[in-house]
Amino acid sequence: MSLTTHVFGPDADDTAHILALHGLTGHGRRWAALAREHLADLRIVAPDLLGHGRSPWTPPWSFDDHLDALAAVVDMYIPPTRRPFVIVGHSFGGALAVRLAHRLGDAVGGLVLLDPAQGLDPPWALEVATDSLANWDYADADHARSTKRDEGWADIPEALLDKEIDEHLIPLANGRMGWRVSAPAAATAWSEMARDAVLPPAGLPTAVVVADRVRPPFVGADFLASCVGVESTRVVHADCGHMVPYLAPELTAALIREMVGGG
Repeated sequence: MSLTTHVFGPDADDTAHILALHGLTGHGRRWAALAREHLADLRIVAPDLLGHGRSPWTPPWSFDDHLDALAAVVDMYIPPTRRPFVIVGHSFGGALAVRLAHRLGDAVGGLVLLDPAQGLDPPWALEVATDSLANWDYADADHARSTKRDEGWADIPEALLDKEIDEHLIPLANGRMGWRVSAPAAATAWSEMARDAVLPPAGLPTAVVVADRVRPPFVGADFLASCVGVESTRVVHADCGHMVPYLAPELTAALIREMVGGG
């Protein structure tokens, strides 16, 4: 299925391209502030994932279905002359980024994984998914705003939360408000994130950012232990919550630029 894709930055023959993958319940326009304020000279290709934003909501929504759709985005938006390119993925997008790098091989030159969510504890994933579905909608925009603040957005600038409300909150058929996300697709994503973690391809320059204020952590101890000592992989700890692209934009941009420069 064709994904709605947002593109930021110059369209020049020599511009480095970045494929940016948002997290669960997000959308591609979440990368706009980072692109505009920190990476304005790079070409950021940011799709809405399956079941998210303005991309198709119809199933299936598995990892493999996402990878098929993302490979098509790469074919459409990243010309062969701009490869290898860098993939940056946040949370669920980080789990997809690792798997897409395996699928695309030499077309990918580096990975930046921002608090990647994979290998999650299955009972915890079930608990979070069940609670999310039980509290899926809101009475109004103020209710959605306050809930977002309680769910990891407490330190995010008000202007960015305003943009999230304007872009991503929509009226639902039941008269309440909800995010522009398919609830069944979101539940499926929790199941996929409970699969075993996948390591980056051998030798591929990779930065793994761990958000140290997240409890329980999204980045599992076993995955981190497997990354330690791998010459091509760098683990970076960020003193922030899970929304790393918003809470640590300078770090995020610096790591992306390092990858563009060859790791």
